[in-house]
Amino acid sequence: MKVSLFITCLGEVFFPNIGKDVVEVLERLGCEVDFPKAQTCCGQPAYNSGYRKEAIKAAKHMIKTFEQSDYVVSPSGSCASMFHEYKTLFEDDMVWRERAQALAGKTYEFTQFIVDVLKVEDVGATYPAKATYHSSCHMTRLLGVENAPMKLLNHVKDLQLVPLNNSYDCCGFGGTFSVKMSPISEQMVDEKIRHIENTEATVLIGADNGCLMNIRGRVNRLGKPIEIKHIAEILNQQV
Repeated sequence: MKVSLFITCLGEVFFPNIGKDVVEVLERLGCEVDFPKAQTCCGQPAYNSGYRKEAIKAAKHMIKTFEQSDYVVSPSGSCASMFHEYKTLFEDDMVWRERAQALAGKTYEFTQFIVDVLKVEDVGATYPAKATYHSSCHMTRLLGVENAPMKLLNHVKDLQLVPLNNSYDCCGFGGTFSVKMSPISEQMVDEKIRHIENTEATVLIGADNGCLMNIRGRVNRLGKPIEIKHIAEILNQQV
């Protein structure tokens, strides 16, 4: 099965090793992974900020970049969901709307692809730790991916997974929201960290680099002894 990796801006710039973890897990599961070098930002920051013209330009570029791919897989539920939003940009252009729908139909978040397409729930991972899981907003509410991460984590050997109170609450990132509304964002991430501490987990796991970057930044500033891990890092750990 041929898969194209959509690494995302944050993944490429700040978390390249997570991209490597994604590739290694997929290759162990029998996938042939390629990396279209023409990929850029998906246009989500422009789209969410109301810059429709700029978002359309980015969308057209990404549609052309991944048009020949059999499947597109991303380690970010937020950015994967943006591919599914492209069709709303082309309501008055049926040609591009059809091309956008074709891209959406083959685009998956990393855990979603493993569980729903590859039909795998146990990747043979081992991770001895007490951990809790943060559900990102776009991944659950826009992309509709809720169960796949938990199915995979529940099969990780030696991982003690504890529930996170109000796990569905936003961490305060929201892309440009954390910049424009930083005092509110700070209070939201502080609340998230309090809930994490209440679990007594030493590791927070997530599936969206934006959320993890925001939470990690605040954890580091507060000096909290909490490790922040992308789920691909957990799934790529073997004995």
